[in-house]
Amino acid sequence: MTVHPSLQPYADAWTHSIEAISELVGPLVEGEWNRATPCPGWSVRDIVSHIIGVECEQLGDPRPIHTLPRDLYHVKTEHQRYMEMQVDVRRHHTGPEMTADLEYTIIRRARQLRNENRQPETKVRAPLGAETTLELALRMRAFDVWVHEQDLRTVLHAPGNLDSPGAHVARDNFLAVLPKVVAKDAGAPPNSAIVFDIHGPVEFMRTVRVDAEGRGTIDGTPSLGPLATIVMDWETYFRLATGRVRAAAVADRIKAEGDQELVAAILREFAVTP
Repeated sequence: MTVHPSLQPYADAWTHSIEAISELVGPLVEGEWNRATPCPGWSVRDIVSHIIGVECEQLGDPRPIHTLPRDLYHVKTEHQRYMEMQVDVRRHHTGPEMTADLEYTIIRRARQLRNENRQPETKVRAPLGAETTLELALRMRAFDVWVHEQDLRTVLHAPGNLDSPGAHVARDNFLAVLPKVVAKDAGAPPNSAIVFDIHGPVEFMRTVRVDAEGRGTIDGTPSLGPLATIVMDWETYFRLATGRVRAAAVADRIKAEGDQELVAAILREFAVTP
């Protein structure tokens, strides 16, 4: 059986990141599993639980029958409640139980991906009873696992993989929604252009152009007269885009020229993950 060529990059990125996570958490002592992470309300254990739970659902496993406590301050939406179920059910698991569960889940999912012969447009299970395409599901798993790998690296003081295959999947995901952030969410004026100049392990320059009807598009051609130019490093970019930090906390790592009110509006709307 052969994995479809459009799916293979996502399978490779997922494999790279989830194996890195396994290596990160394998040596942890019990207390380290309780360290707080950049995800509100989630510890190291909770992030690993989330990853295990979502991968199990991708395997077709039934969701756990579990009642959430009423005092989880960070759970406010139906989507958060859905995700929290797989997390809370493992909150009392020990470190060895967590690593064994993670390793077994990786083995099962890796086998599933190796034998994957469905077409990219095949409909598969998505959160809250929805459906999505297999290609989008794999892309989002590669993205999610890489972002959480970086969450764990932050709290465990183990930087790395900022330019891994998962990082490039994340870049593409962020760029796909950047026109909406600029044109709709931040309200950039019609017939304007905003340049993003990102340096570091993942380097790129993109221009978001807003047409006369207020619709945004993105391309790699520099604008000769942009309304604003925003310069930052890749790590700052993805931490802003995932809501892990706010612009005020990393102001020294952002350089902006042009319309400062528009820049502030863009940075205020920059987080695009739930």
